[in-house]
Amino acid sequence: MKIAAYRLAFLAALIGLWWLASTMVARNLVPSPWATVLAAQRLIAEGRLMSALGESLSIYLGGYGVAILVGIPAGLVMGTIRPIGKTLEIFVYALSATPRVAFIPLIIVFLGLGPQAKILIIFLGAVMPILINTYAGALNSDQELIEMARSVGAKKSRIFTQIMLPGAVPFILVGLRVGATIGLINTVVAELYTAVKGLGGLLAIYGNTFRMAEYFVIVLTLALIGVIVTEALRFLEVRLGRWRRSEVIV
Repeated sequence: MKIAAYRLAFLAALIGLWWLASTMVARNLVPSPWATVLAAQRLIAEGRLMSALGESLSIYLGGYGVAILVGIPAGLVMGTIRPIGKTLEIFVYALSATPRVAFIPLIIVFLGLGPQAKILIIFLGAVMPILINTYAGALNSDQELIEMARSVGAKKSRIFTQIMLPGAVPFILVGLRVGATIGLINTVVAELYTAVKGLGGLLAIYGNTFRMAEYFVIVLTLALIGVIVTEALRFLEVRLGRWRRSEVIV
C-alpha cells in the first residue's frame, strides 16, 4: 500500500510540474493536462485513438510474440548444447550490435509496407535481448548441482526442467522486459518508416502539424502500454518465482 501511495504522490507531482510547464511555455509546445484530456476525449469520440491503438497492438504483440517463440528456445539450445552456443554466439552478438534501422530498407524491398514488414522490424528489435539473456541464464546454471543430479542417475530431461530452466527464469524475465521495451519502440519506428498508420502514424501527423495536445495523448498512450506490459511481466515473475521454489530434485 505504501508503494502505491508513493506512486500516486509522484504521479501527482509530475502532473503538477506538467501544468507548471504549460503555463511557462507557449501552449503550442506544451499543452496543459486539461487540454490533453479534452484532446483524448475528441480522439476517442472520433474513433481515431482506438483504431490506431488496435493497429499498433496487433503488430506489436505479433512481433513480440514471435520474438518470444524464437528467442527463448534458441537461447536455451545455445546454453545447454555448448558447441552450438560457442559457434553461434559471435553471430548473435554481431546482429545485436547492428542498428535495426539498417535493415528497414531491405525489409521494405522484400516485404513491402504491409504488416509483415512491421512485425519483422519489431521481431528484430525484441528477439536479441530475449535470446541473449536466455543464453546467459542457461550458462549460469549451478554446475555443482547438475553434477550431483547426474551422480544419482537423474535423466537429462529432469535436470533441464528442474535445475537449468528454473535457474534461467530470472534472466529470461529480464530479457522479456528489455525485449518488450525495444519492441514497443520499434513499433513506432516501423509505423514511421513503412505505411504511416497506428500510433506511430498519429505521432508523426500531430508532431508535424504541432497539434501538441493530441501528440501528448499518443505519447501517454504508448507510455501506458509500456506500464501494462511491465506489470504483466512482473506478475508473471511472481508466479514463476513460486514455480522455481517448488522445482526440486527428489
